[in-house]
Amino acid sequence: MSGEALLKAVRAGRTVEAAGLLDGMTDGERRACLPALKELRKELRSAPWNAASRVAHPALHAAGAACHTGAAGAATWIAGVDMRWSQASPGVLLHVLGDRETDWLADLTHRLAARPATSRVPFALVSGLVALSGCEVPTTDAYVRGWLEHIGGSWHGGGTVAQRLRKEPHVSVMVTALFESLEVTSQIAWLFGDGPGSWYSALAELSEEGTLDRKTVLDACVARLLRGGAPADQRVFLRLLSSLAPTRDEERERTADWTVLACQAVPTVAGYAQSVLASLALDGELTSRQLAEMSSGVLFRTEKKLVRAQLVLLGKVLKRDPSTADVLLPALAEAYGHEDTEVQERALKLVERHVTALSDSGGARERLGELTADLSPGLRLRAQRVLGIESPDSASTVQEEVLPPVPERARLAAAPESVTELAEEVSAMLASGGGVAAFERTLDGLVRHAHRDRDALMEALGPVVARCWWKDRDPSYPVVDRSFRESAQGLEVVLAALFEGVGMETLHAAVQQGPTSGNCHHSALSRALDARLWEAGYRLRTDPMPFLLATPTWDTGLLEPDELVERLTEYRRLDARPGTADFAQALLRVRRDDRATAEAAAARARALGSPEGYRLAQWLTAEGPLLPTSRRRTSGARILLELGELEEIQGSFPKEFRLLGRPLTVFKDHSYCRHWGVTDQWYWPAVVPGRRELVAARLLRDMSMAAVEDGRMVAAMLLPLLAEADGTAGEALHLCLAYGLGARHPEDRLAAVDALLVLAARGQLDAARLGSDIGELVRRDALKKSRLAESIRTAAATGAYATVWSVLLGLLPALLADLAADGAGGGAVRGLGELLAIAADCAERSGARGDLAHLAGTAERRGSSKAVIQARRLRTVLRGEAAA
Repeated sequence: MSGEALLKAVRAGRTVEAAGLLDGMTDGERRACLPALKELRKELRSAPWNAASRVAHPALHAAGAACHTGAAGAATWIAGVDMRWSQASPGVLLHVLGDRETDWLADLTHRLAARPATSRVPFALVSGLVALSGCEVPTTDAYVRGWLEHIGGSWHGGGTVAQRLRKEPHVSVMVTALFESLEVTSQIAWLFGDGPGSWYSALAELSEEGTLDRKTVLDACVARLLRGGAPADQRVFLRLLSSLAPTRDEERERTADWTVLACQAVPTVAGYAQSVLASLALDGELTSRQLAEMSSGVLFRTEKKLVRAQLVLLGKVLKRDPSTADVLLPALAEAYGHEDTEVQERALKLVERHVTALSDSGGARERLGELTADLSPGLRLRAQRVLGIESPDSASTVQEEVLPPVPERARLAAAPESVTELAEEVSAMLASGGGVAAFERTLDGLVRHAHRDRDALMEALGPVVARCWWKDRDPSYPVVDRSFRESAQGLEVVLAALFEGVGMETLHAAVQQGPTSGNCHHSALSRALDARLWEAGYRLRTDPMPFLLATPTWDTGLLEPDELVERLTEYRRLDARPGTADFAQALLRVRRDDRATAEAAAARARALGSPEGYRLAQWLTAEGPLLPTSRRRTSGARILLELGELEEIQGSFPKEFRLLGRPLTVFKDHSYCRHWGVTDQWYWPAVVPGRRELVAARLLRDMSMAAVEDGRMVAAMLLPLLAEADGTAGEALHLCLAYGLGARHPEDRLAAVDALLVLAARGQLDAARLGSDIGELVRRDALKKSRLAESIRTAAATGAYATVWSVLLGLLPALLADLAADGAGGGAVRGLGELLAIAADCAERSGARGDLAHLAGTAERRGSSKAVIQARRLRTVLRGEAAA
């Protein structure tokens, strides 16, 4: 009867009554009630979440916890997801569990504490169990987080944080765990607060009075900083360390820790550690060896503020104690390798000032001589003169231009011979995509094997397409046909056609009418590809082609004319009908730049006597490949291109291909685009190989988004492909490159640098045009100088100094002219110093001489801004004068 009464009380939500009934039950009686409670829980899970169903949850939560005789089962019940939002109070749970043995309660305590914080196990429950069982306090992330919120909540017990901490029985253990827990860092940042009543002041106060062991807290704080982490998190522990105000003895004991932090920590922490070590060094409490070790690490950092502060410190120590020169000057000269030439010059000036203090033994002078190789050429000669090293001829400072190897075309391998091999390649393409070569081989293989033995092909592909989204869909549900009608989706439509996953009516409509979506700048490229795929799928079901005509010879998409003639000859022998879209794509791909080869192939094609043979002969003997006229237009901060009509891609070409020759306008058909996030953009340069300007112009708005609107990955995906493609590198490609060099995201900028170097290696880079385009875009605020400086510095660091200088030669006059017109400088000077520094370095290393428009005016300006200093340096280099 007690079990029935308990169940009735639980259903009615009478938690107090249920707790009273549980008090009078034995363990056996409680176990007997558990199946009925589990059944009720199952029933409530499927019930609507309303007041009637919620009323039973708190009582059920308490009763189930009490009726489990195993700690594991009780912990699982208490932390159940369905119990999370309507639990019994911690007081009720502690009441019904309070008669258990202490070992059982300790086991339950640690199981609950080990649950993640998302389980929402109340801290009051776990801390109450700790008190009941007398067990060791848990230090899990969830428990530490709960304790932090418990102490930090001003609603708990009143008083300050320090007063509440003094009442905690396990305060030392929990504070130590607080530093070790990684999950609670985000909580610490906002719970620690500000002012005299904050955690910072509380922990400092308790450490000072002895409630907390000061050494333990200091060590824990420093250890947490040494562990590293996000800058925001590190600032919390740095502020706590500052609140503890370490004494000079405490700072001296941790010299090794400060050294590591100064060399490796985030800038704010490194700055603090550097200041501590500087104070010790200036008071003579840091040996010259320790200071040299610290300097070697700090001088390699990219933060110029830290590097300059370290040079200042070294200068003060050397001035106070010249006997340290043998140890400190070689460490100081590590700054010779810094990317900022101003840092290099500061280091060199210190060496010049203290070089006379070097002894004749110890090898310090020899080490300094070795490190001069890291200096820029102008400073290197000066450093060698200071050390008395015989100065080489100034011409030797000119470095040979280093460019990447010219990419070579790769010939496509034949289509897979067996259906098993083809199935493997199809699976790889569907899983991770691939380049033009892999795609074309796989597509051609599908067409060939479907013509030879369709059943064998379907058997081999069965396990592959089983994972496809369109497989085994309900025929009455039109999502598959509607999706393929809008876009072919790569190989998917061919596979779906092969397995009859897409209807013939849909395929026929796609072949005859094209896509249902509207036009955008990319439509000409995507529709040409889709038309060929729709046709391949349609022909698999109606009139399979023996193979594809448009499969390229080379991985760039080009098709050799002799190879196309041979394929048409085989089609003639088999009496096969070429695909309209396939043949159109073959014409656009066939290579026509070798006139002798093209005319010989044209004669053989004409001899075939077929319509396709005559058409190919006509195409091969025509002038080409041609490019349309272009005109610049502006749209906001952007510079875009409009293209005129290309008449040769009209006439007998299918309508889906005629779009490639139609005019391209800036202010039309760009408001809606279905190609955002489309992954087949890598294929587009292969649609019109030899005419990459057609592709670049249609991608120009996307490239501009990488710089103007902080778009991502378009430049990273396509710029290297365009650089390696065939055809003229004209206005559109250079504008794309300019936008890429000023892109928001590093991966896009790095791809633009790769493209720049590849074009230079191929002799296709118009450096003056690129520099002029960049300058115009900077003036329109489409590009930021800071991003450009990073990209251009990266390009120069590869050894392409002459190439980078030639680009800057076209860019800098416009920026210098703006500075001259601006008078006071203002926005015109911001970021210019970095570009001038790179230009001076490149001019030194490439041996550039001559004049640069508006440079003299900048160099003669008053002040010591970076732009003025670097302008003077660049003028000195271009005049062939030695560095002062």
